[in-house]
Amino acid sequence: MRNLIVLNNPKDWQLEIEGSEVVPARTYLTDPEFSNLRNARVFNLCRTYRYQSIGYYVSLLAAARGQKPMPSVSTILDFKNITLVRFVSDDLDDLIQKSLRHLASEDFTLSIYFGRNLAHRYDRLSVRLFKMFPAPFLRAHFRYRDGKWQMVNIDPISANEIRPEHLDFAIQMTRDYFSGRRVSLPKMVLPRYYMAVLYDPAEEDGPSDERAIQKFIKAAEELEIGTEIISRDDYGRLPEFDALFIRESTSVNHHTFRFSRRAQAEGLVVIDDPESILRCTNKVYLAELLSRYGVPMPKSLVVHSRNRNEVSQSLGLPCILKQPDSYFSFGVVKVGTDEEMQQALDKLFLKSDLVIAQEFTPTDFDWRIGVLDRKAFYACKYYMARNHWQIAKRTGPGQATYGKVEAVPLEMVPEHVVKNAVAAANLIGDGLYGVDVKEIGGKSLVIEVNDNPTFEAGREDAILKDELYREIMRFFLQRIEQLKGGQKKK
Repeated sequence: MRNLIVLNNPKDWQLEIEGSEVVPARTYLTDPEFSNLRNARVFNLCRTYRYQSIGYYVSLLAAARGQKPMPSVSTILDFKNITLVRFVSDDLDDLIQKSLRHLASEDFTLSIYFGRNLAHRYDRLSVRLFKMFPAPFLRAHFRYRDGKWQMVNIDPISANEIRPEHLDFAIQMTRDYFSGRRVSLPKMVLPRYYMAVLYDPAEEDGPSDERAIQKFIKAAEELEIGTEIISRDDYGRLPEFDALFIRESTSVNHHTFRFSRRAQAEGLVVIDDPESILRCTNKVYLAELLSRYGVPMPKSLVVHSRNRNEVSQSLGLPCILKQPDSYFSFGVVKVGTDEEMQQALDKLFLKSDLVIAQEFTPTDFDWRIGVLDRKAFYACKYYMARNHWQIAKRTGPGQATYGKVEAVPLEMVPEHVVKNAVAAANLIGDGLYGVDVKEIGGKSLVIEVNDNPTFEAGREDAILKDELYREIMRFFLQRIEQLKGGQKKK
């Protein structure tokens, strides 16, 4: 196999290395000798790999010719991928901290020549970075901030950029590489795609706990989807990712909705998508939608200032009043008298011109049917809190008691419950939903469709275990690949 060292100007590389030949970049691109060559390794040491530059085309055409370029075009693009650099820095965090802990400065540059540095103490870090970014010569930049070292970027070094005091070492490492004397480590599998997980660990009653988030991350990584937990401050970074998974409670007048809309506009696969958030978080919309398509639900009435006195006659007492954007027992009240009703309506009308009233349908538990991609995939029983009519009994700010959660095999759920749950979710979209259903007298009534279903470790996943998280991540992977036409990142 021929070893070609390709440079813009051969004068940048004046030393001969046995087993290699130096070729000007333009000659390599235009001479038929090289276009017809198949069995060759191309070591691209051009001055720049900028998109559509000479250096870029050297690697691109080498691949088209069936040769083996270093760096490949995929690696060239990886150098510009800020998300990938952060992912690598996080993944190598222990090694980075151990390798750089002796430094007193706040900035450090590591020069890597075919996986080696002049100082042996950096060998292991150098090899790992070389395996992740296979290019002959690399320069990694590190910065000390917030009490730890982080890699902020990594770039290729062209032949003319090698520092004079490094030249002899770079030549020797090149000779070693060509002769087969190489440091070897298993190549790390880099993600095909990147997912942002919007998550606030401090959120009260958030849809996932820390253990569940870690299970989602593990399931994603099994599918070669790199994940990064982001916060509301990372809005501007959304274009860096292929997918967004929102694990905060959603609302239209909230940053979660802005994130969802931006992600969709940027071409990301997103759960929850903005249409689902808009539809699920408004009980007025849900009531009208379910009624229109004949999905069974408790008798309901859209209440406004002109018909507020008709509620008890239409639904009986006690009945339930719901703020349109209520969630997880917030904004939902039970009233037993007309006086209580009018007082509750006065408060609710301060936030919305319309309120939902529903007949009171007491049960020991609500079914929660998880629907993904228009199919049911898990089921739970959410029991009411002790001596209360809801699953959460709130006794003060930040104080609540909850009923138990019992995961149930899907095949053990009454067929009509699953059927109505799926029918309701499919009116919303084809994403991820949690549908609450009451079973009364052998019939099922859909209470609501939630766009941001709860997943907490040991509860919803008690039957499916880690497969629950894998199922959701497989959905993401399928949608990403559909969106990208099957093309995969390397």
